[in-house]
Amino acid sequence: MDAAIMLIMAVYAVIGGLSTLYLLFSMPAVFAWKCYRKAKYHIALSN
Repeated sequence: MDAAIMLIMAVYAVIGGLSTLYLLFSMPAVFAWKCYRKAKYHIALSN
């Protein structure tokens, strides 16, 4: 029983870590893409 709980906790820790890494890298990438579009095509940042 105790080993099963530890395994479930480890799986959830990996899932949480992967989603955090995704957000860590995707948010600056989206912001950089919006800044690129603003500079090249003069599109508003909110679009």
